[in-house]
Amino acid sequence: MDELQISPADSRESPGKEQQAAGVGILLQIMMLVLSFVLGHVLRRHRFYYLPEASASLLIETSIRAWFNFHEEFFFLFLLPPIIFQSGFSLQPKPFFSNFGAIVTFAIGGTFIASVVTGILVYLGGLMYLTYKLPFVECLMFGALISATDPVTVLSIFQELGTDTNLYALVFGESVLNDAMAISLYRTMSLVRSHSSSEQNFFMIIVRFLETFVGSMSSGVGVGFTSALLFKYAGLDIDNLQNLECCLFVLFPYFSYMLAEGLGLSGIVSILFTGIVMKHYTFSNLSDNSQRFVSAFFDLISSLAETFVFIYMGFDIAMEQHSWSHIGFIFFSILFIVIARAANVFGCAYLINLVRPTNRKIPLKHQKALWYSGLRGAMAFALSLQSVHDLPEGHGQTIFTATTAIVVLTVLLIGGSTGTMLEALEVVGDGHDGSLGESFEGNNGYIAPPYDGESSSGNRLKMKLKEFHKSTASFTALDRNYLTPFFTSQSGDEDDEDEPMISSRRGDYRGHD
Repeated sequence: MDELQISPADSRESPGKEQQAAGVGILLQIMMLVLSFVLGHVLRRHRFYYLPEASASLLIETSIRAWFNFHEEFFFLFLLPPIIFQSGFSLQPKPFFSNFGAIVTFAIGGTFIASVVTGILVYLGGLMYLTYKLPFVECLMFGALISATDPVTVLSIFQELGTDTNLYALVFGESVLNDAMAISLYRTMSLVRSHSSSEQNFFMIIVRFLETFVGSMSSGVGVGFTSALLFKYAGLDIDNLQNLECCLFVLFPYFSYMLAEGLGLSGIVSILFTGIVMKHYTFSNLSDNSQRFVSAFFDLISSLAETFVFIYMGFDIAMEQHSWSHIGFIFFSILFIVIARAANVFGCAYLINLVRPTNRKIPLKHQKALWYSGLRGAMAFALSLQSVHDLPEGHGQTIFTATTAIVVLTVLLIGGSTGTMLEALEVVGDGHDGSLGESFEGNNGYIAPPYDGESSSGNRLKMKLKEFHKSTASFTALDRNYLTPFFTSQSGDEDDEDEPMISSRRGDYRGHD
């Protein structure tokens, strides 16, 4: 397929031609962005849920072929960081920490379960000649990357139809931390594979995982706390220096990303936790005008980047030479991730419900909706793109092709049928009697159940789970009594009261009156 490319020699001889080619490429991208946003608006306005906005953007771009090539550096350096940062930055601390135990269980434990189950099933499928045969470690790498969920389409429909606020918070919170876990697992398996010649015991694998996850998280949290102290004591909000204030605030996320990458850690995990910390602590140290600006700015660039990711995927489908000969690998991979998602959701929900009173257990219909919300998106696509370079020729390309197909199919099929699913499960219109913040503090939801110290004799598992939930409550008290007063110039809960809603690139959720 012919592509518009300018060689260095040609560019020296005809700089005008190079500028013209770049101009045409940029013009095309602007046109595609405008068309994607307009089409998405039309779909939302007419409540046409069978073709999600992300699907429309993806399909538009498959019709545009040989104008220019994307570079992976552009994808990883300019598209993913604002999307991931906005995931953490748009997350409201009160509902997140009120349901922290359940979210961590689904995002950390559940993602681990889904990754291992998928990897084992893919490996067994290869042994039985049902799928393309891959080494066991590479199967685990595939299981890790394909377990990264991105339910942006589902969440937007949740908002439009007015579904239960507790269910929305679970899906949103799980998807935020899920990305960090999937990246850490993928990198750990990649390191294990690259050192396969040396002795790698289970203990060393755990150490490598903690090194990636905890190191990246610590880097991001450290940058976030540093920014909070800077804005607290610099006095930029009272010296009429809003421009400088906004510029510094915008630079910190990329500083976090580049610092982690420079240390050999995960910049994506780091920038995610930087977003969470900066929203909870740094944001309240800004002036009112700067708060409005940075909120609108990050929401804008994340929306543009999200749409551009689907443009990227559309171009990739049209232009790349995929290994479509391994259709069996794609088919069985879809079947395996459905099984793994079920093991993730229903297994973790069972553990969570063990420590919750009967009136606060996660309902089965919410579990089904959570299972159905496991779309794959930008993160799975990005990691599969990386696997092309990390794995031998043929292996990485097969995984990349399968992941691309899974992303497209889940967005088209699951995203398009979400409205019907919500109505069938009868979760439409639930839980909007008050704001989301009130829902998490009220007595009618299943979020943050109280613990009265009753022991469950002979049930060690239940006691351990109760201790974990108590520890999350202790962290909330630590944050309220010590961290918030130290890192912010305000009392702590004011912002949460003023902004009870979750607003994000994953659905832009706002409450119903």
